[in-house]
Parts: sequence; structure tokens; C-alpha cells
Amino acid sequence: MPDILRTIIRSILLIVGLFIITKLLGKKQLSSLSFFEYIVGITVGDIAGTLAMDPDLSLRDGIASLVVWSFVPLAISTISLRSRLFRKIVEGKSTTFIEKGNILEKNMRKEKYSIDELLEQLRKKSVFKVADVEFASLDSNGELSVLLKKAKQPLKYEDYKIQMEEETPSVAVLMDGNFIEENLRRVGLDRNALIAKIHEKGNKPQEVFYAEVDSNGNLKIDLYDEYLTGHFPDFDHI
Repeated sequence: MPDILRTIIRSILLIVGLFIITKLLGKKQLSSLSFFEYIVGITVGDIAGTLAMDPDLSLRDGIASLVVWSFVPLAISTISLRSRLFRKIVEGKSTTFIEKGNILEKNMRKEKYSIDELLEQLRKKSVFKVADVEFASLDSNGELSVLLKKAKQPLKYEDYKIQMEEETPSVAVLMDGNFIEENLRRVGLDRNALIAKIHEKGNKPQEVFYAEVDSNGNLKIDLYDEYLTGHFPDFDHI
């Protein structure tokens, strides 16, 4: 078998394997990584890349190595869910940098964090004055959590004592010109009722690219660009 074909096959197999591993580890791995998960991610990627490019390496041994490196974080995550002490040891705990408006230099030195880095992280949170901060801590995933002083926090409806109704996310009922039957049932509509609502807005179903229904039952639609510009395509009627 030619080397190039062998490399392609090995790469495809490894991509499929990494996809399965990622699904097993869960979505958490895609958002915020702990220190250990960061190391595992680098190692697994390095193993996969080496196996794909070096035909002299045993694919069987390489897959075994990937399984081991993937099983360990999966096992650690499972144990961490059951033991707070174990989770604290493996993932660490947050470190307070600002408390009651005062910077804790000792904690910053412990985390090898300079004042310039702290100010940079605060600016990323749209905070440009240390004096505006009541509390700030460095989480185990490296993110800085910030609580502003009460006087500097944005106003909320509850501050005005206004009674607000709870809202839920809008539900897509038509996408790419196709009805989503499952979501129509969720909002208590059928296809004919949706078509009637679209007609009430002065449009035809074949003109609609995307439609969603909010928590109050209101329909929001987005038309195909061709109908916005006046260049109409020849669609079949729905």
C-alpha cells in the first residue's frame, strides 16, 4: 500500500477515534479546561498527530495509548462528581485577588500573577478602575471572576421593583425554508396555523428563510435575501 494512502487511512481512523473520545469526555472539555485536562488534551493531540504521520509506529499500540490517556480524565471526572475533596485536589480551588476592595498581594504572588496582568484581566471584564471592584478571584480554569461594588453594578428590573414575567428562549419553527414539526408541536402550532401567521404578516411561506416563536407566542420571520432585494427566485409553493 502506498505511504500516502496509508497516511490518509490512519488519519481518518484517528479523527474518528478523537471524535468518539471527545463525545465521551463531554462538552465541558470544549469550554473550560482544568490544568490536568489541558495536559491531557495536548498529549492526546500529539499522540494522534505522530501516529498519523509516522507509518513505522504501531497503530494498535498508539490507539491503546490514546485509550489510556482518554480513560484517565474520564475516570477523574467521574470521581470528582462524587468527592468534593478529590475534586479540590485535582482541579484546585479559586484564589482571591481582591476582597472588600483591597488587593491581596500575597495571593497574587502565590499564583505568579502581576498587577499588570490583573489590570489586563479586569479590562477584559470592562472594569477600568480597581476601586470599582468589591471582590475578584482567579478560578481553577484560569478565568478571573469579578464582582463590582453595589454602586457600580448595572441597574436591574428588581431595583425598580418592577414585576416581570419569566421568558423562555424562542423556538425555531422554520429553518432554511423547511418546517420543523417537532418545534411546531412544542409551541402548540401546526403547519397550517404557522402559514396563516406568515400570511398575516403579508408574506408567503416560500419567502421565509427562518421563523421563530417567542415565549409570548409572537412570530418573528427572516426573509430570503432575494425577496428583500426584489429578485424573486422560482420556488415551488409550499
